[in-house]
Amino acid sequence: MDKHPWLPNLSSIEDMLKEIGVNDIEDLFKDIPKEVRLNRLLNVGKGKPLSEYEIAKEIEEKSSKNVKLKVPPFIGAGICPHYVPYAVKFIISRSEFYTSYTPYQPEISQGLLQALFEYQSLIAELLEMEVVNASMYDWGSALAEAVLMANRINSRKTILVPENINPYHKEVLKTWIQGKGLKLEEVKYDRETGTINIEDFERKINDNTTAVYIQQPNFFGNFETEIEHIVDTAKHKKALTIMGVNPLSLGLIKPPGEYGIDIAVGDGQELGLPLNFGGPLMGILAVRWDMTLVRQMPGRIVGITKDMSSNIGFTLILQTREQFIKREKATSNITTNEALMAIANAVYLSLLGKEGIRELAEEIYYRSHYAAKKLEQIRGVKKLFNSDFFEEFVIRFPVNYDKIHEKLKKIKIQGGLKLSDFTALFCVTEVHDKDAIDLLAATIEEAINDVETS
Repeated sequence: MDKHPWLPNLSSIEDMLKEIGVNDIEDLFKDIPKEVRLNRLLNVGKGKPLSEYEIAKEIEEKSSKNVKLKVPPFIGAGICPHYVPYAVKFIISRSEFYTSYTPYQPEISQGLLQALFEYQSLIAELLEMEVVNASMYDWGSALAEAVLMANRINSRKTILVPENINPYHKEVLKTWIQGKGLKLEEVKYDRETGTINIEDFERKINDNTTAVYIQQPNFFGNFETEIEHIVDTAKHKKALTIMGVNPLSLGLIKPPGEYGIDIAVGDGQELGLPLNFGGPLMGILAVRWDMTLVRQMPGRIVGITKDMSSNIGFTLILQTREQFIKREKATSNITTNEALMAIANAVYLSLLGKEGIRELAEEIYYRSHYAAKKLEQIRGVKKLFNSDFFEEFVIRFPVNYDKIHEKLKKIKIQGGLKLSDFTALFCVTEVHDKDAIDLLAATIEEAINDVETS
């Protein structure tokens, strides 16, 4: 047996092998055909095993190739840059919290369970929805689970979504529903306002509609203005309503609960999670108080109870929905998920408080509108839609956006997300100050002039 250079207790391996009646570790893999086994050393290192120092040096060299942006990125599409208070990382780095695992043993996990209960309570208050689970993977998975909930409740087969749904969420949703025989039908959006076309919605909703999905603000950043009408129409057709919401926008606008929404979904990324190659994210899922809805919820739910001595305690509740009990009949395969990120959300919301959320939402609103107006001062540049918006907005350019983006990249600015040859979706939050926005506008104007004079 090869000896590991750093582990002094390899003799115990020999004792374990002897105990189970095996002569060599290779014997443990004898059931795997030799022709499918890797019969060479792994192609790692530089032709030889590397020391810890050499590995660290190699990783540092590779990470130094990352581009350091001059200003915060202007790309969003649902994952946006925000300032994260240092207290968030400090608190979730404590060993008591530093796990994504949702605890089965309440008697030894009261602190973690209480933190998750606080997350659920804070999100419930923010959304004005009564029941929140302990987290989903991300917005897309939360939406997909909400649709499957609706199908289990009313057995209908068509889900109505806006044509301008976040494309990444749509791909997740399409993947999740294909095995269930559900049909995804898109409702057109108005080309002037960038919001749901009510006439098309009324044509497409019918008695086979399992649920209607609305996003507020929508993928383009625009505020939907006909939500009450959509909800009333859906209820008349006995279809469930699902609303996807940017939680920070709730510092300014009505929460899902005020509309009578059945299921609310979203992402906690904007509540204290940094940008990190697209993750980790944190799916939000909440329902109104209706036990038919509650019993179909996916994921963990933390509840508060009393022990035999009347002491308050926290525990996982309604566990008969879950796969470790119901197996293939469970409401979802999502169990352990983003508990650590949920605690980060709870810390972030606790630090800001109600007034802080409102002030932050106002700051984002004003800065994003300043950016849109600044860009519209450039000849030939216009906002694509005439609706009010929050955090994100679509800009139309007189030249191909690829040329503009090349110019931005040269001076280490990450521009908006390209939607077409002449349009892009920009994101502006509290981390984009006036200097950053003015630099973006000046560079775009210069890029347009370069193209038009070349």
